Amino acid sequence: MLLEMLYGLGVGVALGLTGGGGVLAVPALMLGLGYSLPEATPVALIAVGAAAMLGCLDGLRRGLVRYKAALLMALGGAICAPLGLQLARTLPVTALMLLFCAVLLLIAARMAGQALSAQAPGALPETLGRNCMINVATGRFRWNARCFISLSAIGGLSGLCSGLLGVGGGFLIVPGVRQFSNLGMHGIVATSLMVIALISATTVTGFLWTGGTLPSAAWVFIAAAGGGMLGGRLLSPRVPARHLQLGFALLAGLAALLLLSKALVPLLPFL
Repeated sequence: MLLEMLYGLGVGVALGLTGGGGVLAVPALMLGLGYSLPEATPVALIAVGAAAMLGCLDGLRRGLVRYKAALLMALGGAICAPLGLQLARTLPVTALMLLFCAVLLLIAARMAGQALSAQAPGALPETLGRNCMINVATGRFRWNARCFISLSAIGGLSGLCSGLLGVGGGFLIVPGVRQFSNLGMHGIVATSLMVIALISATTVTGFLWTGGTLPSAAWVFIAAAGGGMLGGRLLSPRVPARHLQLGFALLAGLAALLLLSKALVPLLPFL
């Protein structure tokens, strides 16, 4: 039970700080607690979804959540999540793990590149070439067709990955919104948490509706993730946005490499 608590706390803190730290739930369950990918997926979804709901409520209290954008992305995610669940039932576990690792490495590289370029001399202004611009006077998005399509696509992809890989989708939402908008990192994290909570609720409902159950130890992990989320949200205002991006990129890259080694070791006799 102690390990479940420690890993759950770690995942919750990472999720609260970065908005995409829930991607670490599956690696924590598989590498730290010995779950298989099919066993880890529903536990990760419930833990991340419940923790994200707590973070979402905190973000709403602080006025950081862009709820209209979050609802749009969640709608796209809810539409695509069942497709991800169906693919997860048909694809081999090894193929899913390799896909998960590839996506993790891609996102880690992207997040690190964004954080480092933001520090480089002569970097492009944040407001250049964005599809979804924040109105400085109101603090809200200036809605247009490009913004609507961009956020809908981000939500759809996050829902697909949520059903397919059990990762909540925040690892796509955070860099996606960062790429297409000038919303600040702390606002992106809070908005991402609302989307994750809504998408995870949809996916978890489908899992439970089909008779899915969890071992008792998994609930310790889920409860600890909620506690870690509250701690992460308390720390978040004190951590610079660039450090959040770099920290998440390093954690995601390390998790991807560890999972990749776990996936490839059984294949070595055939290589």
